[in-house]
Order: sequence, then structure tokens, then C-alpha cells
Amino acid sequence: MLTHPRRKNKDALPGGRQGAKRGAANCRGWGARPSCYGEIRVSRKGLSPGRLEAFSDGVIAVIITIMVLELKVPGPDGVAGLLVVLPTVFLYLLTFVQIGIYWVNHHYLIDEVETVSHGILWANLVFLFCLSLFPFATDWIGVKGLSSFTTALYAAVSIFPGLGYMALWFQIRSQSATAAHASWGKQIASVSLYLAAIPVAYYRPAASLALIGIVAILWLLPPKARVPPEGGYCKSPRWTGAEPKESAPPTADKR
Repeated sequence: MLTHPRRKNKDALPGGRQGAKRGAANCRGWGARPSCYGEIRVSRKGLSPGRLEAFSDGVIAVIITIMVLELKVPGPDGVAGLLVVLPTVFLYLLTFVQIGIYWVNHHYLIDEVETVSHGILWANLVFLFCLSLFPFATDWIGVKGLSSFTTALYAAVSIFPGLGYMALWFQIRSQSATAAHASWGKQIASVSLYLAAIPVAYYRPAASLALIGIVAILWLLPPKARVPPEGGYCKSPRWTGAEPKESAPPTADKR
């Protein structure tokens, strides 16, 4: 007896037509989290940190681009014009170094992520928002000039990315078993120097910027390399596969 090819394929589903109906019934309802197709369920566990890292790189690149666009050509020509714009260029360089340090350490931090949680996503957004305030503070000094108030404002704005990075660091470290690239004390010391730079700005603005520069120098040093124990394998924190098996030594052919 000949059967229609389409009807034959429908009957070949697991459990026949009744199995397909049961699978569709399981997927009904507004509160169903898993996605279903027939009897197949897709789990959302174990989100990859690759998308989080790519999104953060794009936002940081936009922040740096906005800062470059804020550099204006001075009115005077020649050396006199360079002297007028020199404080703004210096501040742009300091801000660029700070954003670059956050970008480098953000990569080290994301490398410690095993699974991306809801808290990590929001902590990363808070950190990026705080980092996006740098162009505003830099442009304020460029327009108003270097004074006690503008320097204190710049130091205050520098505190927020540090606090945002600490929140992201805490979220990741609470879920990761790998060795940390930066210590908690180093982050507290950095925020403390930013806080100290605010009152110092009303005494001497140059000294306030020097304190901010000291924080940048502290973070320019690369983190200590994680050395695996003797006899162990150097396993990446994102690697979840099995350990490589040792090959047996070759045996001599006895004849």
C-alpha cells in the first residue's frame, strides 16, 4: 500500500501526532520559561561572557571618540595657541589613560567570569554609565578652564567609575573560583585617593591632578600571572571540558 510522503513524515515524529500535540501543550502558557519545539527544551543556563565583553568594548570606544571630538582648535595661531590648549590636551591625556586602564582591567575581570548572571549584567551597565561621565567632566574644564571647582568636579567624577568597577568586581568574584587579578585593598586605596583629591583641589589644583595621576600609575602595572601548581594543568576559567589524559609510556616489543 502506498502512503503519501508528507503523511509518512508526520507520523515519523517521536510519539506520532499525539506526541507532537503533547509537546505543543507543554509550551503553552504565559509563565513558561523554556523554549519548546515538540519535546525539545532549550535551557538559558550558562550565558557566555562574549556578548558582555563585546558590548562593553563598543561603549568604551564611543566614550573615547566623544572625548576626541571635544578637542577644539584654539583661536591664537602658532605657539601661543598651543599654550592655550595645552591644559586641555593634558587633561585629555590623563582621562584617556584612565579609560584605557579601566578597559584593560575590564578584560582581565571578564576573563574570570564563568557564567553571566543577572547581577553581573546590571553591575556592568552601572560601571559603563559611570565611565561615560568622563567626557562631561573633561569638557567642563575645557570650557571653564582649570580652577579649584573644575578640578574638584573632575576628581569627584573619577570616583564613580571606581565604585562601579568595585560593584562589578564584587559580583564576579562572588561567583568565580579563579584567582583575582586585582585586590580589594588596591581598589579601596584608589577610591580613597580620588576622595582626597577633592579638598586638595581647593588648595592647589595641580596637586589634585597629581593624586589622580598616582592612581593611574598604580593600575598601569600588569597583574601577577597565575602560575598553575606543579603537575597540574593550566586551565582557563572558561574551559569546562575534561582534563587531558596522560599517554602511557611506550612499551618495548618483547620477542
